[in-house]
Amino acid sequence: MAQPSLLTSISSYLVISFSLLFFLTSNVEARVSCNPISYIVNETLYNTLFLHKDDAACPAKGFYNYSSFIEATKSFPKFGSTGDLTTRKREIAAFFAQISHETTGGWATAPDGPNAWGLCFKEEVNPQSDYCDSNNTQWPCYPGKTYHGRGPIQLSWNYNYGPAGKALGFNGLENPELVANNSVISFKTALWFWMTPQNPKPSCHDVMVGLYHPTAADRAANRTAGFGLTTNIINGSLECGIPTTAQVQDRINYYKRYAQIFGVDVGPNLDCANQQHY
Repeated sequence: MAQPSLLTSISSYLVISFSLLFFLTSNVEARVSCNPISYIVNETLYNTLFLHKDDAACPAKGFYNYSSFIEATKSFPKFGSTGDLTTRKREIAAFFAQISHETTGGWATAPDGPNAWGLCFKEEVNPQSDYCDSNNTQWPCYPGKTYHGRGPIQLSWNYNYGPAGKALGFNGLENPELVANNSVISFKTALWFWMTPQNPKPSCHDVMVGLYHPTAADRAANRTAGFGLTTNIINGSLECGIPTTAQVQDRINYYKRYAQIFGVDVGPNLDCANQQHY
């Protein structure tokens, strides 16, 4: 039987090698395009960021799992995938910082520091009201339901539960409890709030990825782009336009911790002390 020539063997080897390289590269690109978040935040890193979320001391133990977070991000493909890698990491760090503050279980002398205790709570502790704005006729409250803070962003008020539910495919007014009982829906409500502009507020996403274009009113109110503006969007009426509070500083401290872990700078305008709230 004739033996293959050396040239034929080398050619076959190169064809196989390039085919394998193309297959592997295509696979990686396909996976990245399907879910870019998991290539910035894998499960090990996620559990490092939220170091104590599953401690027995945390009422949300086991609720905010990595797979639910990743599943929720699939409904918001622009989250963490807009801009260059630094911009993407900075947005994710900012989002994690805000949800960590909203759900923090940390205290000054907490093990590993107060900012290692994000995602500890899934419902507001001792809510002061039912958070029903009876004047809002577009999203009327359902009898017997309360709209206190639930989930990573602590979604509150009927005028948030209603549109969030409509956007995500559940009845937020009639079944607000889902936000504290279904971890995927819970993460989706936080991402919905982060990604959705609510006039006159821009979205937190646009602020963090450089798509925010301040209006004349924004410029007059000194609402400049940066992490501080996301605080203004989330809770500005209580925390902005005044000297920096402990709450604002906690948000900033979480952001600094996560940005350092991601290896990115925090950018300008961390607080909102000199911004008028919306």
